[in-house]
Amino acid sequence: MSYGHQGLREKEEDSRIRKVTSIRRDNYKITVSINKERPMSQSPLYNQYDIGKYDLHPNYSFAHLADMIPKSTPKYIDSGQHYVERIVRALYYFKQCSLIGPSGTGKTHIVYLVAELCGLPVWEVNCGLQTSSYDLIGRFIGLGKENWIDGMVTRWLRQGGIMYLDEANMMKQDVATRLNPVLDTRGHLVLNEKDNEVVERHKYGYLVISMNPYSAEFAGTKPLNAAMRRRMAVWINFDYTSVGDKISSVEVEMLRNRAKVNEDVAYKIVQAGAELRRQYKSGDIPYGPSLGDLINWATLIHDGNTANVAAEETIIALTSDNSEVQDDVRRIIESIFPKPEGNQSMR
Repeated sequence: MSYGHQGLREKEEDSRIRKVTSIRRDNYKITVSINKERPMSQSPLYNQYDIGKYDLHPNYSFAHLADMIPKSTPKYIDSGQHYVERIVRALYYFKQCSLIGPSGTGKTHIVYLVAELCGLPVWEVNCGLQTSSYDLIGRFIGLGKENWIDGMVTRWLRQGGIMYLDEANMMKQDVATRLNPVLDTRGHLVLNEKDNEVVERHKYGYLVISMNPYSAEFAGTKPLNAAMRRRMAVWINFDYTSVGDKISSVEVEMLRNRAKVNEDVAYKIVQAGAELRRQYKSGDIPYGPSLGDLINWATLIHDGNTANVAAEETIIALTSDNSEVQDDVRRIIESIFPKPEGNQSMR
């Protein structure tokens, strides 16, 4: 069972008076400001998304964690999928959601954008086989049992915001199991390693996991722990905006504006990227370029390099160290950007 919205979001006071409370944690004090008149997001992108009715921390300020709230996150290209609205809605009602899709589709980017729009700090863990429960839960350091250090998850539980578990299906089973009581109606973590302290989930503590689809091509991935999977109420699938014969005019325009190349060059770069993504999804090459990767390629073109020379330093080298794979990528690029005679600028 996932964390229900109604059971978590307590009735707010009618008072418009600003309150300041002090919370003592170990040997330091956190001052938290609670303000009925908390301003809306300062992000210039806020009004571009229909999320005004989903306040993820009413009457509560994360000013004490301001350094952890993302700033100046670029706009996410959305061709009608309304990813931002769907993620914010999922967090509002269920406190957690899952993002699934191939590398380079912007899953991490959009988590940072949502956090900035909603004024939430981000606690990020890049999961892997080496990620241990000590990293997430905490441990004693030195001699004796007086020097306990909270792990990332424990700190998030105490202080709130978005816990972002990237590549969640690469976590070891025992680590994922520790999160189960946090994600269901119990909403707490028992610190068995310490003194059985029960750490309650912060009222405005949200969790987002992201992962690549489980398949042989994503080394280290495995099916997500079944118990954890049941606790994730909403699953949002991501895909490339341009892939194969499908070319997004929005992605072309974004590339043109960001890298300052002309429209023809921008279109051809996206066209090459779309074909590389198609081959990546079919398992023919090990990586499909993100928009950021295409922008890097275009930036070197704008600097005066030919498309082929710029590709050698970006897209081709990025895709693989294997020379045969690089030759395959090179052929795709040369089918769209035939090698020019001489060193002509594509600027």
